[in-house]
Amino acid sequence: MGKIIAIANQKGGVGKTTTAINLAACFGVLEYKTLIVDADPQANATSGVGLDPKNTRNIYDCLVNDVNPEELIIAADSPNLDILPSHIDLVGAELEMINIPNREHKLKLALEKVKDKYDFIIIDCSPSLGLITVNALTAADSVLIPVQCEYFALEGLGKLLNTIKIVQGRLNTNLEIEGIVLTMYDTRLRLANQVVDEVKAHFQDLVFDTVIHRNTKLGEAPSFGQTIVMHDAASKGSINYLNFAREVLQRNDSTQISNNEKNYSINE
Repeated sequence: MGKIIAIANQKGGVGKTTTAINLAACFGVLEYKTLIVDADPQANATSGVGLDPKNTRNIYDCLVNDVNPEELIIAADSPNLDILPSHIDLVGAELEMINIPNREHKLKLALEKVKDKYDFIIIDCSPSLGLITVNALTAADSVLIPVQCEYFALEGLGKLLNTIKIVQGRLNTNLEIEGIVLTMYDTRLRLANQVVDEVKAHFQDLVFDTVIHRNTKLGEAPSFGQTIVMHDAASKGSINYLNFAREVLQRNDSTQISNNEKNYSINE
């Protein structure tokens, strides 16, 4: 049965969607069958793997119309990777779900129908703490928090952690924090190193060792509708996310990584 990881941070611009699609793509490259669930009305994860959000049936149909997600999932152009697309219609889903019984569990009930088909399900949450994000946290086994290496890195993180505590107490007692991943790291900036030190001092073992660097190829890949491993497998961004995927697997005691895979590393 697959593990569901929600990637959440209500602060925008922290590399959340970039992390969702590229972590999922790297799981696929490492031979783990993976599903991306795009739970963000901006549908950036959907377009980021090469799909047109306007032309696909999407997660809205699962949440509001109880459509089986198996009917909506599309194979992405990346090994072992599927996606449950999003659409701008998802903006209105929260209002439409207000009077639906058990509304916080709609995504959980939908994903239970496909969970056995995947090793990992990655949910890309919207940059808010609304009902759709609560649905994602209720459905998830764990939550992964991207934090950018910039001045306001810890801004709003307390609200997210408080929301996670509420969900743990009322809706999903098994929800764990997978960890915090530092993104947008620029080796030229002293501030970036200060942020890394500050976050590690605050959260200690929750912080992953792998840091995601700022990288031109990583930034341009979505404009080609490609994950970083498909766009430029030799780029620093690709190597970062492959290392990160392997670290997540190690934390989850997943040792069945392909023997053909190299031990990727970078020179800092």
